[in-house]
Amino acid sequence: MTDKQEQNWIDAARQGDQEAFAQLVRLYEKRVYALTLRMCKNPADAEEAAQEAFLAAWQGLVFFRGESSFSTWLYRLASNACVDLLRREGRHRSAAGPSLNDDEAAVDVADDAPSPHALAERAELRQQIEAGLSALPEEYRQVLILREMHQQSYDEIAEILSLDLGTVKSRINRGRKRLRKILLDSGNFSAPPASKEAEKEGCK
Repeated sequence: MTDKQEQNWIDAARQGDQEAFAQLVRLYEKRVYALTLRMCKNPADAEEAAQEAFLAAWQGLVFFRGESSFSTWLYRLASNACVDLLRREGRHRSAAGPSLNDDEAAVDVADDAPSPHALAERAELRQQIEAGLSALPEEYRQVLILREMHQQSYDEIAEILSLDLGTVKSRINRGRKRLRKILLDSGNFSAPPASKEAEKEGCK
């Protein structure tokens, strides 16, 4: 599927072509559901939020001007649908990915045929990260899910959540620090090794 084909579907759907919109739904439904599932955690809620996002897209497509990519606009609708659903029902759920930092992996796990023990440890750590994310305020959970799980750029996150770029960067930074602290306090995350200078100070 080419960008031109997608644009043709968007143009046709904007004119009321339901089949063209159905093609867009088929193109993005898995990615949208993956996002809503991580934000809502509950499959039923995720399905409802995804449906609301596509309904909002169909109703609002006439106003879509292409100032951002279609996928970014659709992610914004999905994110808003999740927030609205969770606030309506008074639930605060989230999900996590294995990465906590852009420059280095949060967990150093070999890619080649991990042992059952390694898989069990990885699953346990993932559960702890999920619990840590669930304890974060909503504003931090949102940006971390989009950044870590969906590899959205800072600019895309700002567009999706209608935030200033500086706010996005600040929330991601603060969210990572809070999450690390939660994991450190629970004993499920190792602090970085002391520097040589610190070790020298400790010997004095």
